[in-house]
Amino acid sequence: MRSVIGYGVLAPPAIFIVLCLLGAAVALVWWRIGITVVLVASICLFAAATPAVSSLLLVWLESRVQQGTNLTSAQAIVILGADLRPDDAATPDRLGPQTLERLFFAVDAYKQYHLPIAVSGGPAAKSQPPLAEIMRSALERYFSIPVTWSECRSRNTYENAAYTARMLQNADIRTVILITQARDAPRAIWSFQRVGLIALPWTSPRAELKTNRIRDFLPSISALDESFYTFHELIGTLYYRMRY
Repeated sequence: MRSVIGYGVLAPPAIFIVLCLLGAAVALVWWRIGITVVLVASICLFAAATPAVSSLLLVWLESRVQQGTNLTSAQAIVILGADLRPDDAATPDRLGPQTLERLFFAVDAYKQYHLPIAVSGGPAAKSQPPLAEIMRSALERYFSIPVTWSECRSRNTYENAAYTARMLQNADIRTVILITQARDAPRAIWSFQRVGLIALPWTSPRAELKTNRIRDFLPSISALDESFYTFHELIGTLYYRMRY
């Protein structure tokens, strides 16, 4: 159910495509209603696929996280896992691009503050190793950065926070630098605060409003992908507040 809510019919483009199909079916009986649904869904799909709208949504989402936070009070660095490229016959499991980006952020944070590191992320499937273990191996092997704690059971961001909090509270750690992308930070910070940890977001690149060129108002796959992630975060935030 969680995957359906987060990545299924409630986020674009799926939601608008489903509405177009539904509207077309309704039009066979009630043509005015059906055509209206198709038209509205088509306009929303077009808008979500334009850089102007997708960047506006991302800028608004990321504005909910305060910039320039003082990180000197932090006692540890926490890196949340994101994606994983599953293995095949030729290569083992590898970290996905979002997780790799977070590791680079963590390297900068470690070099600046030299705090102990916790990695968090469970297995994507029963046959796969925990994401945290792959992150730990990458940090220690390629960056020579030690990892103090590995949380290997979590399946979502709230569980990242809950299981990590149990480990860190045993070490009397209450304030952490949280490593994630800017768009994911609002939900992640809320989750950590919910379980009793103060999460200070690490500064990561933020979206910029794109309205200066004609192509900013024309559909693109990258813009539609940005809209998808924005809606995913908004839906996930609502779901978390209802469940946790």
